[in-house]
Amino acid sequence: MSQLLFISDLHLSPRVPGLTQRFHTLLEEIPPEIEALYILGDLFDAWIGDDDPSPFAREIQEALKAFSKRTRLFFQRGNRDFMVGEMFARQTGAVILEDEHLLEDDGQQLLLMHGDQLCTDDLEYQQVRALVRTPGFREQALTKSIEERIALAQEYRRRSGESLSLKPADITDVNQQAVEHSMREHGASVLIHGHTHRPAMHEFELDGRRARRIVLPDWREDEPRLGLTWDGTTFSWWEGALH
Repeated sequence: MSQLLFISDLHLSPRVPGLTQRFHTLLEEIPPEIEALYILGDLFDAWIGDDDPSPFAREIQEALKAFSKRTRLFFQRGNRDFMVGEMFARQTGAVILEDEHLLEDDGQQLLLMHGDQLCTDDLEYQQVRALVRTPGFREQALTKSIEERIALAQEYRRRSGESLSLKPADITDVNQQAVEHSMREHGASVLIHGHTHRPAMHEFELDGRRARRIVLPDWREDEPRLGLTWDGTTFSWWEGALH
């Protein structure tokens, strides 16, 4: 039976080679019954632009290109890799999805999102997100040198970490009203997202119907789950083909 595999929040970086190796292993392990891989944002801890000449950027793109020759590959931008563009798509064979993508599969309406846009209680974050997602910001950022962009990315990570540590946990989680609004807007019965690093399967009632919100796992040493599979009937946590 064919399946879809969803992953997010790997936060790959040359600073954490073990995580990068885990990603290579995942791509090598994915069996033929997985007909498509959906990466729902934050594949990278930071992406400074498709013109990044670093060996690490080339390594990941080459691995994705080899993978996409045998399995369909889809990519959705996250808050750490929103600078991914069309050159990345060409170099990897990935199809870039919009921030909110409705996937119709086996009669199910699956809404795919990175998830940061659902954290509407975090007003400070949403203001920053609205700014950096404008075409003008991206164009201006790409005029800077690679070194300048690396420095900006490091500063963004530092400020983000400091800000997050000061906020109550509920503010940095999704807002249920925002969840329901997006699902109604797209006619979805299932929402799959990442970003919050709080993997779980939530069930609730939406306009008299059963609805589900599934939060993808972030990749870390103490988290055995790597992603989520869907076979047209059942959602299951994915721990790799060898588990």
